[in-house]
Amino acid sequence: MSEPNMSEPAILLQKVERRYVQAENTLEILRGVDLAIWPGQSVALIAPSGAGKSTLLHVAGLLERPDAGEVFIGPDPTAHMDDDARTAHRRLEIGFIYQFHHLLPEFSAAENVMMPQMIRGLKKAEAMDRSLQLLAYLGLGKRAKHRPGELSGGEQQRVAIARAVANNPRVLLADEPTGNLDPKTADHVFGALTDLVRLSGLAALIATHNLELASRMDRRVTLRDGLIVELD
Repeated sequence: MSEPNMSEPAILLQKVERRYVQAENTLEILRGVDLAIWPGQSVALIAPSGAGKSTLLHVAGLLERPDAGEVFIGPDPTAHMDDDARTAHRRLEIGFIYQFHHLLPEFSAAENVMMPQMIRGLKKAEAMDRSLQLLAYLGLGKRAKHRPGELSGGEQQRVAIARAVANNPRVLLADEPTGNLDPKTADHVFGALTDLVRLSGLAALIATHNLELASRMDRRVTLRDGLIVELD
């Protein structure tokens, strides 16, 4: 990815709608969501279960198509891209972090971070160099050769963060990334994540129930009646 363009949002959702049909009922989850996130900005998504957080993240991450509206990743509209184009865009422009780290247990920390880079087509030596740099930045330089089972929960989640940003994406989407961690570890992991966002120019949308961590982010939003509402 090229240097962030500060004159435009890294991700922009315009009038996004998403609904699901169950039997004879239609569930209106997103009813016209508008949301812009700029390079280097972190946004906390705070909402109760069932409000549509996961749906919003899936649509923003090009895992689901909106039923109406548009999702721009940088300057590119994506709603009407074919599946191959959406997959390519997702691979290059979007990083994902989940509540559980989903690391491959048979590979080392460095090899897990290398995976998305090699899928992209980077040479093995280049991918390894990038992996080691990211792990060192996240305080895991001495743990790079360890497999996930040899790492603590916080270390595993920091490897997952490194993997998510390995391809230098434009957008980072996270769903309760510290939800499985104790408060002290969560604080450490969250600090590493937000520092990385600011320094790399990523735009981050992070769903969390942790109000103390959310208060440290640039903005806080919620979902109310299928719409984004900015919080103080």
